[in-house]
Amino acid sequence: MIQAINPQINEKIYDPACGTGGFLAQAYEYMRAALGDEITGEQLETLKLRTFYGREKENLIYSIALANLGLHGVDQPNLWHGNTLTGGANYADLFQGAPALFDVILTNPPFGGKEHKEVQAQFAYKTSATQVLFLQHVINSLKPGGRCGIVLDEGVLLRTNETAFVQTKRKLLNDCDLWCIVSLPPGTFAAAGGGVKANILFFTRGKSTEKIWYYDLSDIKVGKKTPLTLTHFEAFLKLLPQRANSDRSWTVTREEIEAKNYDLKAVNPNAKTEEDARTPGELLDFIEMKGHEVASSLAVLRKWEK
Repeated sequence: MIQAINPQINEKIYDPACGTGGFLAQAYEYMRAALGDEITGEQLETLKLRTFYGREKENLIYSIALANLGLHGVDQPNLWHGNTLTGGANYADLFQGAPALFDVILTNPPFGGKEHKEVQAQFAYKTSATQVLFLQHVINSLKPGGRCGIVLDEGVLLRTNETAFVQTKRKLLNDCDLWCIVSLPPGTFAAAGGGVKANILFFTRGKSTEKIWYYDLSDIKVGKKTPLTLTHFEAFLKLLPQRANSDRSWTVTREEIEAKNYDLKAVNPNAKTEEDARTPGELLDFIEMKGHEVASSLAVLRKWEK
C-alpha cells in the first residue's frame, strides 16, 4: 500500500486507526530509504518530527504504538489517544499542531463494529457500521490532491440495501478519484484472527471517479502458515502505473458502477471457472459421468410415471 501511494518528503501522513503504528513506521522506513544518503538535516528532522500522525483508542495499543514508532526512528510520534469517531480525547498533547487535513492517509480501520447514535450523530450518513463511519472520516480528512490507501471489508463494497452505505460510496466517487481496488484473498488476516474477505481501496480527493482499475488476488490460497506477502503484489506494482489489463486486472466505468447502485465488489471477467481448468479428457469424463446420472434419473422418473 505504501509503495502504491508513494508518500513524499514534506507530506503529512495520517492513520486514524493506527493500532500499533505499523503503517506509520513502515512509511517512515520507506521514505527514509527513498531519500538515501543524500538526505539533508532538514529533511531528516522533518521526517522524525513533523510527518507522522495517528489516532488510537485502546490504552495498551496506544502505548505500544508510541514505542514502535520511537524504535523505528520517529523521534516525535504525533499520536492522539481517544475515540476517532467521537472526537473525544483521552490525551491529545502529542497531536498539538497537527494539520486539519492530510496529504496521505494509510489505514486499516476495524471491521464489524457497531456504533451508538451519539457516535453516528457526528457524520452526514448515519449507520452503526464502524468501517463506513471511518471511511467518511477519511474522505473528510484528506486535502485536495491527498491520497489514501484503506483496507475495507467486502461488505462495504457490495452492500446496496442500506442507505448510508450507498451514500458514502456515492460521496467517495463524487469527491474522489477511486483509481484502484485490490481484491484480497479470503484468509488474508487469518493470522490475526480475522476471517472477513477484504479489499484495498486507493483514491485521491479532489476529482470525481470516471473509471476504476481492479486487481484480483482473491484466488490465492493463504492461511496462517502461508500468508500473503509482498511477492504476491509484484505483478500488481508493475501494472499499476499504466493500470494495464491482464488476467488479474480490468477496468470498470463509473456508469457501470452506478447501474449496479454503487456495488463496488470485484468480479473478475477473466476468472477461469472450474471447467476451464480441466483438460479435455477430464471434461469428457465429467460429461460422461453426468450423462449416466441424467439417464439414471430419467429411468426413475419413467418408473414412477408408469
